[in-house]
Amino acid sequence: MKILFIGGTGTISSAITRQIIDNSNHQLYLINRGTRNNILSDNVTLIQADINNEADVAEKIKDLNFDVVADFIAFVPAQLERDYRLFNGKTKQFIFISSASAYQKPLSDFRINEGTPLANPYWEYSRNKIACEDYLIKMYREKGFPVTIIRPSHTYDERAVPLGVHGRNGSWQVIKRMLDGKPVIIHGDGTSLWTMTHNSDFAKGFIGLMGNLHAIGEAIQITSDETLTWNQIYQCIADKLGVTLKPYYVSSSLLAAVCDYDFEGSLIGDKGNSVVFDNSKLKRLVPSFIATKRFEEGVADTLQYVCSHEDCQNADEEFDNWCDRVIDMLDDAKMKLAK
Repeated sequence: MKILFIGGTGTISSAITRQIIDNSNHQLYLINRGTRNNILSDNVTLIQADINNEADVAEKIKDLNFDVVADFIAFVPAQLERDYRLFNGKTKQFIFISSASAYQKPLSDFRINEGTPLANPYWEYSRNKIACEDYLIKMYREKGFPVTIIRPSHTYDERAVPLGVHGRNGSWQVIKRMLDGKPVIIHGDGTSLWTMTHNSDFAKGFIGLMGNLHAIGEAIQITSDETLTWNQIYQCIADKLGVTLKPYYVSSSLLAAVCDYDFEGSLIGDKGNSVVFDNSKLKRLVPSFIATKRFEEGVADTLQYVCSHEDCQNADEEFDNWCDRVIDMLDDAKMKLAK
């Protein structure tokens, strides 16, 4: 197949790119600005461009047609409108990466499938993804634009440890707190259910949907089948680090109310909810799909990589101090209430 990725070197897309590169039956093109192309090989054709410069991209692809085009970096409808203008009539399948955070909040049923309603009043990011889906389905129904919508949940790679509560610089500061023997904030009481998906497993499902005629006009979620509590997630990380976990539980609603971080969106609108994903639709469309990397295996690889690469260790003193203040404040409140 002749494939074009817009992006192609991010958390989700990098694993797909690597697996496609290993398959000599595919010809891969990437449109990106060339900032993370160290993962690429000689059999990838780079179209170095800013996708937001529509005229430049249109000129560079004017003589090209594709079996599959996938946009990994579209977040608002205007970007999909641009993609429609660029690729309508030039691809047999257009794949949009949406988000499982678009599913209704609060949930009426913790079991999630593609029929679960889309509605998220707590997170603008998710509402924008819903609007993108609405636009593309309209183009499919009215114009025959061959769209496939993919909904990933919490997908991670080797460069960042996936967590529930962290600062603007990512998760390293939480790992540092664990290594330093400090308490780490866990939202709620840590018993809500969550799913972590390694990007290598996500890639297997995604590649199985490429060129799949039964996926046209459909929305499909791709996640692992493994379900964990947040307590299990944090404990697993601490065990792999060889340290004692010191959890400090704070309600999601309090975290959303008292700080400058967008925990209303990321917790109330996403990670604070218990979810169990039903991947039956994906397995009907891609019978060979099996997510094989358990979290304890994947996060061990991630921790080894992060702890040995200083460029992944982004300090966040502001967040570290904020954690200390929240913990001190709540400890003080507990002492006053106990009197």
